Amino acid sequence: MLSNKVKTGLAGIALAVITSVLFSFIQKPKPTLYLVGDSTVKNGKGKGDGGLWGWGNYIGSYFDTTKINVENNALGGTSSRTFQTQGWWDKVLVKIKPGDYVMMQFGHNDSSPLVDSSRARGTIKNNSDESQELYNPLTKKTEVIHSYGWYLRKMIGEAKAKGATVVVCSLIPRDSWKNGKVNRSTDSYGLWASQAAKQADATFIDLNTLVADVYDQEGQDKVGTVYFTSKDHTHTIEEGAKLNAKLVAGGIKSASKLSLSKYLK
Repeated sequence: MLSNKVKTGLAGIALAVITSVLFSFIQKPKPTLYLVGDSTVKNGKGKGDGGLWGWGNYIGSYFDTTKINVENNALGGTSSRTFQTQGWWDKVLVKIKPGDYVMMQFGHNDSSPLVDSSRARGTIKNNSDESQELYNPLTKKTEVIHSYGWYLRKMIGEAKAKGATVVVCSLIPRDSWKNGKVNRSTDSYGLWASQAAKQADATFIDLNTLVADVYDQEGQDKVGTVYFTSKDHTHTIEEGAKLNAKLVAGGIKSASKLSLSKYLK
């Protein structure tokens, strides 16, 4: 017969084992970094369609994925407006939990017409609260269309309300040059993205400038053959996407007080 003292000891050990096992099942889930944007973040289905890649395909290699998930929800052809009006943002938003991260990069498609019979995806070109009520021939409904910055601020606010930390990237530059220098968006979408991020209290990474600085240093001939093809001046091939991902990771690391950096390798 076991003594009461031994029984008590065995019961304590059993309880400790059970507690440890239960704790392993109820540990806090890993945070997720959700990427949203257009085809320069995820081209096609993200499988190198046509030899073209978005930087979102390669950013995951810079993170310790045993500690954080990276999910690329970007969709080609969308603007900051249509990513929301077509319901893609809602599909991301419903998954966001406290402690997650959202990184967004829009702008390439926002310069399209506000309404047309093709895509009707444009946004008002600024970061104001200006809006226009126009008939959308695609949806056959009247739509209130806002500024580029307004749509960014809306997503930032909604993600933060779910407990996420938000990072806004300015759009990557195209393979477009003038007098030996790549064209930048510092006075347009890059500026408005910066303003929107600051206004909504999100971290801003000036990806447009980071990439453009490298392009200027390496020159038009190299950029046009190593990072792009002669047939497409917007979408990068593999090396271009890898360069952009590297610069995004560097921007995360350099950002002041951005907790996302602790998950970098």
